[in-house]
Amino acid sequence: MTTLTFPVLHVLADGKFHSGEALAQHFKVTRATIWNAVQHAENLGIEIFSVRGRGYKLPSAINLLDKNAVLKAIGEQRAWFALEVLDEVNSTNTYLMQNKHAAHATCVAAHVQTNGKGRRGRTWVSQLGASLTFSLLWRFQCGAAALSGLSLCVGVALIRALRDFDVNTAQLKWPNDVLIEGKKLAGILIELQGDLEGPSAAVIGIGINLDFNSSLPKNVLESIDQPAIDLASVKSIDQNALLGSVLKHLASVLSGFEASGFGALRNEWLGYHAYENKPVRMLLPNGTDVQGVVKGVAEDGILLVETALGLQRFSAGEISLRGIV
Repeated sequence: MTTLTFPVLHVLADGKFHSGEALAQHFKVTRATIWNAVQHAENLGIEIFSVRGRGYKLPSAINLLDKNAVLKAIGEQRAWFALEVLDEVNSTNTYLMQNKHAAHATCVAAHVQTNGKGRRGRTWVSQLGASLTFSLLWRFQCGAAALSGLSLCVGVALIRALRDFDVNTAQLKWPNDVLIEGKKLAGILIELQGDLEGPSAAVIGIGINLDFNSSLPKNVLESIDQPAIDLASVKSIDQNALLGSVLKHLASVLSGFEASGFGALRNEWLGYHAYENKPVRMLLPNGTDVQGVVKGVAEDGILLVETALGLQRFSAGEISLRGIV
């Protein structure tokens, strides 16, 4: 990794041209070193304009993550969290899963993920300024078997955070997506550690689409395999303020979840559910599908669907849900 890459990007974040000579003087290095830093950024998929006589420029100004700004946005609960902001990482989830001694409520956010994880083996597209990607380690005294419905609770925290910024049209898609206008805005990926019965830990990975059009190259946009939407098309929100708000609400929701389970949040979750009482198609692992009408979720977060065979229960690991137009 070129150590100057992200310091240079912090300078370019204003969206203006900066000459190679001026950057070299600023960092007290050669112009060749600046060129190498820019090349590394481009290898990460970050688009940088290079114009002879003018220098380097990002396609638009970018609001980068700032640890102090996030902690300030969390407010009184900031003491709960151990926050790390990384420039580049393969996956924030993997980073925390491999750190067996990470403290409770450790949050790792990254400017760029080179191998971000999505559900069902997908890759989460993550580029500088295009998305807010972070993972939170939360330790539970209960076993992993008692964590059913956890992803639904995390969804409630995301909706509450968005409503802090008057984004009131967001809905939840069971079990772990946030939608606006039926398109994916955010996703949740939870990986568990520990015993089924003893103390356990959850690494909660969250990705929120911030700004596609000004931050993602065309080929990356075309690689996204489902309808997606970004916050920039709805409302401009500072990502530091957004991350702080999400963490604040996660602290509240996760504490309540450990004390009372998903049941205490079930009615609120149902109020946000995009497919409640609507026809859906469940894609099963064996390649077949089942159609029916969603009839809520159970106290343990299991999806309830009225099918030709009667009321059936579906767990998150078994199916992929699609709406029927």
